[in-house]
Amino acid sequence: MPTTLHSTVPVGAVHAPDAVLDWSESLVPGTFVRDDRVAPLAPWSAVVRAGQVLTIVDVGGNQSADCLVYDATDTDERYSVPDTLAAQGNAYVRTGTVLMSNEGRPLMTVVGNEIDRQDTIGGACSKESNTLRYGHHTQYQHGCRENFLAEAARHGLGVRDLVSNLNWFMNVPVEADGALGIVDGMSAPGKRVAVRAERDVLVIVSNCPQMNNPCNDFSCTPLRMIVVQP
Repeated sequence: MPTTLHSTVPVGAVHAPDAVLDWSESLVPGTFVRDDRVAPLAPWSAVVRAGQVLTIVDVGGNQSADCLVYDATDTDERYSVPDTLAAQGNAYVRTGTVLMSNEGRPLMTVVGNEIDRQDTIGGACSKESNTLRYGHHTQYQHGCRENFLAEAARHGLGVRDLVSNLNWFMNVPVEADGALGIVDGMSAPGKRVAVRAERDVLVIVSNCPQMNNPCNDFSCTPLRMIVVQP
């Protein structure tokens, strides 16, 4: 008889009722363009116009916000990890980092950041990587790749348009021997990062549903997405 596999993570697992949530405010003052609350496990997207600033609030603390950025008028031009890291000569994303496209042109600039460093080399989780890393009992759990695909489809994008991503609020240190780790986060409830659009950009975010490693502190919490015109 076939074996029934059971996961230790309940379907739709989210934060405990008594989890500390801090919705905070925009990191940059300005006129509100939009203000969205993203439920745990859910995706989000919006076009951020040139000059506008997007603040991402880590409402519950240590909640990874996986992120893709595209030129809103030509989505074939999109965020590039190697171009970004080569341009700044550093493996981490911090205040002042310019998010570069695959054409070597600026898409957005980090203008405010309340944690020491942000990640752009840890990649995104998926059903496939979950089963490889944690076992086939996790196969039913959707990951950031599935969130990206669902949200990208709303903008006419598909599998071929997924590229390496940013991981806001995720702690992926580069160890002395060059190894990468996914370890306890450095963020806290209400911590923020703010990025300014250098042109009209489409931003797609997955409120990471990962519950099998410390990237979300084993407690999936909401995000707040605030766009302002300074």
